[in-house]
Amino acid sequence: MEKSVLKSYLGDKQFYSQIAKIAIPISLQQLITVGINLMDTVMLSSMGDAQLSASSLATQFINIFQICCMGIGMGASVLTSRFWGMEDFKGLKQAVTIMLRLCVIFASLFTLATVISPQLIMKIYTSEAHIISYGTTYLRWITPTYFCMGLSLTCTIVLRSVGQTKLPLISSIAAFFINVFFNWVFIFGKLGAPRMEIAGAALGTLIARIFELLFICGYFFFRDDRIQYRFRDLFIKCRNLLNEYIKISIPVLISDALLALGNNSVAMIMGRIGETFVAANSVTMIMQQLSSVLTQGISNASAIITGHTMGKGDFKKAQRQGYTFLGLGFVLGIFAAAVIMLLKGPIISYYQVSAETKLIANELMNSISFIIIFQAMNSILTKGVLRAGGDTKFLMVGDILFLWIASVPLGALAGLVFHWPPFWIYTMLKIDQIIKCVWCYFRLRSKKWMKKISSVK
Repeated sequence: MEKSVLKSYLGDKQFYSQIAKIAIPISLQQLITVGINLMDTVMLSSMGDAQLSASSLATQFINIFQICCMGIGMGASVLTSRFWGMEDFKGLKQAVTIMLRLCVIFASLFTLATVISPQLIMKIYTSEAHIISYGTTYLRWITPTYFCMGLSLTCTIVLRSVGQTKLPLISSIAAFFINVFFNWVFIFGKLGAPRMEIAGAALGTLIARIFELLFICGYFFFRDDRIQYRFRDLFIKCRNLLNEYIKISIPVLISDALLALGNNSVAMIMGRIGETFVAANSVTMIMQQLSSVLTQGISNASAIITGHTMGKGDFKKAQRQGYTFLGLGFVLGIFAAAVIMLLKGPIISYYQVSAETKLIANELMNSISFIIIFQAMNSILTKGVLRAGGDTKFLMVGDILFLWIASVPLGALAGLVFHWPPFWIYTMLKIDQIIKCVWCYFRLRSKKWMKKISSVK
């Protein structure tokens, strides 16, 4: 009996096969995204610390929008994966419609802000005039990306929630080569093109985003035969689902938006510590993303699988799967830490940055290798299991409390007041990852995270 109970928590072959089918394509897609960011930073690093820092800080504002879109999409996926399990296709389409309407509203607001005041946006992150100038140039060129990124990203998340993971992977592979090629052409002025430097990096990224929009949304609106969502569905009535959507999805959006603002507060702190710290962080950011691609794949898989399991009404199985996913998070965190420690030297030496920047980057890598163990478990619970269970209000409270009461003030004190070494500054900036890991473990044990969602059929 004990062996059968243990086996139910460890999972069977079918369970891991299901994880692999979802997580591997998503992880590969994430790996390609990291590769795009890596090529951007490597190419721009040859232009000096100032342009590298400017693109890094300008991207922080774009990341606010990206995280908001992920909040919109992941909030909707809590409903779409559950409705898919229930075979409630009417409710699924209504959830997608509300998601797309929200996405367009956010894209319009961010586009307007970037068009009106790109200099003001850069001044949020730094007071250094030459970095503000470079960053303003980057933002002006990248402005149309909001609609492209928003629509392709949210549609990708919905496709994943119903098990369609291969198409977004194909899109990302193609976008990688498009981005690298046009970056090379426009940053360095190849094939007769003008040498645009930081503006060329923005243009290359924009071209890749336009491709993703045409590829993903073209399939989603014209070819997809699972959801069968079409343009006419943008105008369907969704009032009967609106309250459920607000209750489940809006806390996800608020939580991810606050996370984006918190990350930007961290970027503001870094920007005021100095140019070398920002450049060092942009180097380590790639390594952090690279080492956590598997975690993100498992996190997405846990959200989809948990949603489908609960959609079928098997809450006991969902609880057991939650513990299994948490254990996977711990194993992946240890693996990611080992990868960082093994590769930090070659990665840092590859960049054409100052010696001081390399020294700071090495200290930040040491801090990340510790934090990422907790971050892996935390990510799988907050972005996967607990979110799919509908426990979005609880997660929103956790994000508000620990980011704004712990990470931001402690990071500011460590970096701007006490001037601690980079290792401790970064650890304080990411201390919320450790606290949330413990917080969410006890929530998983309580079983209070499993919420019922009504069908709209």
